[in-house]
Order: sequence, then C-alpha cells, then structure tokens
Amino acid sequence: MDKTYQPEQIESRWYERWEADGRFAPTGQGEPYSIMIPPPNVTGSLHMGHAFQDTIMDTLTRWRRMQGRNTLWQVGTDHAGIATQMLVERKVAAEEGKTRHDLGREAFIDKVWEWKQESGGQITRQLRRMGASVDWSRERFTMDDGFYKAVQEVFVRLHKEGLIYRGKRLVNWDPTLHTAISDLEVENRDQQGQFWHFRYPLADGVTTDDGKDCLVVATTRPETLLGDTGVAVNPEDPRYASLVGKFITLPLVGRRIPIVADEHADMEKGSGCVKITPAHDFNDYEVGRRQELPLINVFTQEASILERAEAFDIQGRPLPEIDASLPAAYTGLDRFEARKRIVADMEAAGLLEQIETINNTLPFGDRSGDVIEPLLTDQWFVAVESLARPAIAAVEKGDIEFVPRNYENMYFAWMRDLQDWCISRQLWWGHRIPAWYDADGNVFVARNEVEATRDYLVELAHFIEHEQGDFDSAMRLRGFNQLLGGTTELTADALTTMEKLGVPRLTQDEDVLDTWFSSGLWTFGTLGWPERTEELRTFHPSSVLVTGFDIIFFWVARMIMLTLKFTGEVPFKQVYVHGLVRDGQGQKMSKSKGNVIDPIDLIDGITLDTLVEKRTGNMMQPQKARAIEKATRGEFPEGIEPHGTDALRFTFLSQATTGRDIKFDMGRLDGYRNFCNKLWNASRYVLMNAEGEDTGLSLKEQSGASVELSLADRWILSRLQQTTVQVTKAMEEFRFDHASQALYEFVWNEYCDWYLELSKPVLWDEAASEQAKRGTRQTLVRVLEAILRLAHPMMPYISEEIWQRVAPLAGTLAKDADGSIMAQPWPQADEALLDEQATRDIEWLKGVIVAVRNIRAEMNIAPGKPLEVLLAKGDPADRERLEANRRFLAKLAKLESVSWLDDPAQAPLSATQLVGEMEVLVPMADLIDKEAELARLAKEIDKQEKLVGGIEKKLGNEGFVAKAPEAVVEKERAKLADFQATRRLLVEQRDKIAAL
Repeated sequence: MDKTYQPEQIESRWYERWEADGRFAPTGQGEPYSIMIPPPNVTGSLHMGHAFQDTIMDTLTRWRRMQGRNTLWQVGTDHAGIATQMLVERKVAAEEGKTRHDLGREAFIDKVWEWKQESGGQITRQLRRMGASVDWSRERFTMDDGFYKAVQEVFVRLHKEGLIYRGKRLVNWDPTLHTAISDLEVENRDQQGQFWHFRYPLADGVTTDDGKDCLVVATTRPETLLGDTGVAVNPEDPRYASLVGKFITLPLVGRRIPIVADEHADMEKGSGCVKITPAHDFNDYEVGRRQELPLINVFTQEASILERAEAFDIQGRPLPEIDASLPAAYTGLDRFEARKRIVADMEAAGLLEQIETINNTLPFGDRSGDVIEPLLTDQWFVAVESLARPAIAAVEKGDIEFVPRNYENMYFAWMRDLQDWCISRQLWWGHRIPAWYDADGNVFVARNEVEATRDYLVELAHFIEHEQGDFDSAMRLRGFNQLLGGTTELTADALTTMEKLGVPRLTQDEDVLDTWFSSGLWTFGTLGWPERTEELRTFHPSSVLVTGFDIIFFWVARMIMLTLKFTGEVPFKQVYVHGLVRDGQGQKMSKSKGNVIDPIDLIDGITLDTLVEKRTGNMMQPQKARAIEKATRGEFPEGIEPHGTDALRFTFLSQATTGRDIKFDMGRLDGYRNFCNKLWNASRYVLMNAEGEDTGLSLKEQSGASVELSLADRWILSRLQQTTVQVTKAMEEFRFDHASQALYEFVWNEYCDWYLELSKPVLWDEAASEQAKRGTRQTLVRVLEAILRLAHPMMPYISEEIWQRVAPLAGTLAKDADGSIMAQPWPQADEALLDEQATRDIEWLKGVIVAVRNIRAEMNIAPGKPLEVLLAKGDPADRERLEANRRFLAKLAKLESVSWLDDPAQAPLSATQLVGEMEVLVPMADLIDKEAELARLAKEIDKQEKLVGGIEKKLGNEGFVAKAPEAVVEKERAKLADFQATRRLLVEQRDKIAAL
C-alpha cells in the first residue's frame, strides 16, 4: 500500500470497476429491498442537499445488499419544466438571437432534447463521484417513452372518473414566465412595504352609526381596487351591523359593491373593514365564494391593466350583465405604475386617509425573480378529496411509517386541509396535456390524437344522424372510425379522408402538466406500469423513501395518493425525513448569500481565487459581490483542500440526526479525512506484520492451524461483536449519526490507539510462541476485515481498496479472485466471542498505562525515559492482573520495572494516580521539582474541594433529596465519596512533598 492515503487515485478506478462488473444491479436473490431516488432536475448540478441525501440512500442500499437483500436503487432525473425551458431559451437567445416563439413549438422542443443529450448528464456524473450504487442500466427520465405512457394513462383514467377537470380558478401566476407555478416555486421574501388606507364612499346617502359617509379600508396592493366586488365587516362588529347589505360606490370606477358580513374581517385590525377582490387574492377568493360575489379580473397575463375587465361567477362562467368597464387612464399600465397613479388619484379625490409603513412578505417566482400575482386563469385541476382519504388511512394504519414520527402530524395537517391541485402549466417543455378540442371548444381527453378523434367521430355521427337526419353521412363517419381502430397516429391518408368527409382536425391543449404530476408516479412508473412487469411485482412497494421535509406536501403526499389509486399499494413502507444542510452559521445556503459550497469542491479541493469567482460570478445582485468575497476569503483563507468522497460521506452521516437541520462543519470534515488516514495507516501496519506471515486463516493448508489468543486479542474480538450490534441497530433505526460514531470510536480509540499497540509486545517478542504470534496476526486481520465490512456502506472506496489486500489474509477472498467487498456478508455478532472478563482486564491495563502517561505529562518526564512503577492499595485481582500483564505494561508504558508495594506506608515520595482503589506510584527521586509539584497538587486539591462542595450543597438541599429518584441521590452520594477519597489522597501527597 502507498504510504499516504490518496483518494483521488482510487475513487474513479473503483467506481468504474463496480459499474463495469454490474455490481449495482439486483442479484435476483434474497428479500427485495428498493429505494427510488428523488429525481433531481436534469438541469441541475449536485448541491449539498443532494450529496447528503444520496449518501444516506447509498449507505442504506450498500448495507442491505451486504445483508443479502435483492437491492434496487432506482435512478432517474426529472425533466424540470420551467428550469429546462428557461435554460434552453437563454441558450437559443445567446447563440441564435431568437425566442422560442421565433422557432415554433416543435423546433424548440427539438432544441431541448438536443440540449438534454449533450449537457443533461452533469448531475448523473456527479452522482457517480459520490459513490452512488444506483442501477444505471435502469436509468429513467420523466419524459422517456415509457414514463410518458404512464402519465397519459393516469390523466385519462382520472378524467374519466371526474377526478380531473378544467376550470377558471385563482393561481400563483408568474407574469414573466406567463405560467401558473406551484407554492414550492414561490419564494416569500421579507420586506418593508406600505399599507394605504383609503376612504370608500357609502352609496345612497347611507352613513355609519357615528355619522360618517365612508368606510376606511387598507391595502398593500392599491392597483387591485379596480377589481373590488365587496367590502367585508365582521358579523360580530356592532359598528357596522346596520351597514350589512348596503352598498359602496367604488372610487375611481363608480361600480356599486355590497357590504357583506364575513369572519375574514378582523375587528381588531385597522378599521375592521376589508376590501374584497376575489379575482386577485386567495383569501378574498374564499370570501367571494362564501358570499357569492362576482370575480372581476383587471390584469393581463403580463400583469398590466386591461382595457376592459373580465367578470365571472365563482364557477368561472362569464357575467356579461356586470359593467366591467375600467378608467381609460390606467389601460395598459404595468401593475406597479398603475399603483402609483391610483394612489395619486385617490389622494387628489380626498380619499387617501393615511400611508402606513409596515414589514410584510412579498411572493417572488424562484426562477423569474418577478413578483407573483394571484390571477384568474383557465387551468386543469385534480379533485383531491377522494384521493386523500385512503392516503390518510395508510399512515394512520401504519402501512406507511414516517421517521421521525412527528412528521406524521405535519402530513395529517396538510392532508386534512387540501385544496384541489392545479396541474397545468403554460409551458412548451413537459408532458403536453392529452386533451383535444373541436371548433366549438368541446374537449376530448384521450391517450393520443387518434383516440380523441374517434371519440369525436362518435359524437359527430350521433349529431349528424339524430339532429340533421343524415343517416348516410353518419354511417360513413362510423366506417372511417372503425378503420382508425388499430392505429395510434393520424396518417396522411387518414387526414385526407377526414378532409373529404368534412371532419376538421382537433386541436391539442397547449398546456403541459405540472412536473409534480409526473413525479407523483415515480415509484410505479419507473417499474413499467401500466404493464404488470416482473420489476413492479418484485420491487413495489419500495422499502423506504429518503426525502427532505420541505416536499412532504408537494411530492410525498401526492405519490401516496396517486400510487394507492393506481396500484392499490402504498408507494413505500417508510419515509425517512431529513433536515436541510445549512452553512456553519446555520444559514440556508443560497447563491444570493454567497455561502454555497459545492460538494465536489470538498472532494477535489478548490483554490481560494476559484472559489471566490464561483461565488460571485453571474449574481442576480452584483452589489453583494464585494461582501461575499470578503467573507469567503475570511472563512477559507487557503481555499478548500481535497478531502475525498469517503470523508465527506462520513461527515454527512455523523451529522444525520433524524429530522434536524445540519450545520455543515468543516472541522468535522477535516477530522474525518484524518480518520481515513488513520484507517489507512493502521492497515499498512497490519499488512506489514501479516503479509507473507502465517495468520492461520489461509483458505487451504493452514485453515486448521492452532492459535493462542492474548488478552488483547480476546478483548478486541469481544468489542468487535459489541460494535457490530451497535452499528447494525443504529442503521435499522436510521440513526446514521450513532452508527458512524460507534464505528469511529471503535476504530480510532480501541483498534488503532490500543489494540495495535497491544499487538506489538506479542509480535516483536522473540520469546513469544508461534501460536501466540499466529493468534495476534489472525486477530489483526480478522478484526480489520470486519471493520472494513462495517465501514463499507458509509465509506465505500477506502474500504474496498484496503479489503482487497486484507481479505486474502483473513480467509474471505481467495488470492487473485475477482471479488468485491460489496458482495460480502454484513458482519454478524458472535456471542461466543463476548468476553466481559477480558474487557475488565484491558480496562485495568489501560488505566495503569494512562496513569503512567499522565504522570509523565504532569511531571514533564520524557516519554521515552524508562520508569520504575509501584502499585499499592489494590485488591488480589489487581495483583493477578499485574502478573498476567507485565509484558504489556513494560512495553506500552515504557517501564524499567513494575512491582507490588505490600506496605503503602513504605512508599517513597512519588507522583500518584488512582486506578479504582489502586494507587499507581512513580517514585520521584531525581525526577521531581518540589515547588512545581506542590503547586500542581494545590491546584488539584482546589479542584476536588470545589467538586466536593458542589455535591455537598446539592445533597444539603432537602427539596432535591426529597424529590429526586433514589437512584439519582445514591449516585450523587457515591460521587461525593469518590471526590472526598481523591482529595484525601492528594492532601497526603502534598504533605509528603512539603515534608522534604
């Protein structure tokens, strides 16, 4: 093995080998275990959240694979409608100076597919860097042919059942992108805004109880005044009870609007009166629905003022009887320009009461950066009520378990307050809605154009026969319909026939489906549904979904609803919910804050200047660049050193406490890179002492060779069994932090720091028997090989590289065999190897060695100087341990001699440490600085007195003694006794030295 661990030299080599050998595919053997990767956007690159999530999924998959499960980690990417369309639009504009409208829909879609083929694989390449053992042979894309078929099938079936419908509803509208967007794509930003208080004149000479001829309403969006259709007051508000049912004359417009009683109006807020604009505010829409108010839309899709408003009832039907005229002065104005003009006109009319400065939030599109406008548009919706009931029941019954459980409450709260889901988007890239229209606007939902045309021909033939009495023409249409039966595309001949028959071609809906609709089918669509494939039978339901809490509503819940509906099964049995990865100060990572860390930079390293350039380039707010550069140079003065994938993965796992956000800790990353180095160097020591030597474990001739195990051998084997149980239990409970910590402590603190040192007195002792040396060599390689298998799911690269060298020595891989640690069994604890006595004996041995090392440090004695050590005041077991472990003590504590002192009173002046009741004495003749030792003892005595005083105070508190459990009180009393005994010993030492 190389002297130093160099991850860059082993990682890509091993990944290519694993992939080439088909190691990631299901074996076909064992109980199925499957995970579906949350499909990252095809436009995306790996960010810290992906890297964290992928580490968890890969750890689970590799672990279950080693347990003999038939594992499938399904990989794929999402077509990411808005993000991909924007990216390709910018590319076309930069390279060709054209818009998508210049190209036309078909040519533009071709450009998107070209881009996908050339550049859409960046995130999958980065997944490979993270060591993700996904089955690449089964890679899916949410726009591939098979998935497209599943999406069409679901849409058509839901529509046939009346669970998908088209209607005019209020949606989040992006005026820049000209599309509806989901709540997840809305970014609410805090800002300082204004609250305009306007006077709305009462109509028909009516006045308030205190004689006023107007009501005061307040708004943050004065431009929506043009669409007001009511003013609400609280039904319990006595100030306005007499006005309910009366009217307002809407300022600037002149329209009469009613005063209604509705609980939406808060008596304690402002005047208690609220203007209601159902077509431009989600809360007002609900008031409008309850009060049967009309909806008046005043905006174009660009969010400028219409020449004439559009009036509808709450079902979206036009209301031509309503006067929808608007003041000509505002026609064509942008909403924010209109705002200024309306405020100025209200002030000029004497109707501006006051302007109040407030702190509020404003919704922005996360892609466009434009302010989102609630807008009344024609959209497709899923009616979710009947889908939600079984989805709620599945979690209530325990068919799906959330980890941690508290996220079930969040899920239930959302599922029990669902609104119908807007699934249409006004984009070109995506699953085009499978709906076609005739010239009269009648809709035909079908799997393809032929199917839609055939449905249309049925209706047309019926109309021609029964309404027009033309039986012959109707029969010709029916005959043509039969000819279309086995086809899925309208051929040139079919179109010619339609023309001769006078049948116009249908027009397909221009909209595409929300990306969340297609990704809602992910668990079963990826496995071949609607066909009942072998993969679907084997791997569905999937075993666990690993996801962030932020998409429980947008993705997890919708997957549960749609999967139950179309397969009769839950999509997954468990949902492991993790937190967000934040920066070291707990801030959310974002480009605008300049605190984003690319996980690949943590793996490969990056220079400071390149990091600064990366963080400050192409910024939406370039004025922040200087502050970001300063902060970056302060945090990373030397740039970021390479750490390798395994160190990054182990860092993520060490911080994976269930459900909590993670403050990413660069210090931990450095520490776990050191851990990799420690494991590497320990392995080199083992190989130097075992390769070419008799380990008693070779596969054939020496398999029965006798061995003699030392105390240290028995102890480390016992601790390995306990660690195996700990790590396995933690993995089963999704406590990756506990699993990684148990492994770390065993490897670093016990195997490396203690056992390797304890092996040296055996291996380097010429008097040691061959059986003893063979036993220690066997234990060295046997424990290391098991460590590597325990580590493999967490640290796949370093474990594989070392295992290839260690496994032949441990008897788990024949020399020159083509094997991999991936295919090895997960370690199983062997209770027969548990040895509590060995553990107690080693703890005693460690205690004595540490005591001597502490004395060396305190007395400033050189580490290599041989010392005489006396042991006193112990029990017979301590004497036995001394006799059994002289060799270990002499070697590891660097002792010239160690002997038992029968009469402690005869002890020479010594530095002392306690191991239980036993004293470890190092005579100080020629070693001690009297004044320094007295000062040290005074400090120690003072420390013990404070500890004694603290516990005496606690035990002197009658309330504590009366209320605390008896076990707690006894524990405190025991601690007090220990501290008092230590203080007595220190005082004795001080008095001895002072007497010199």
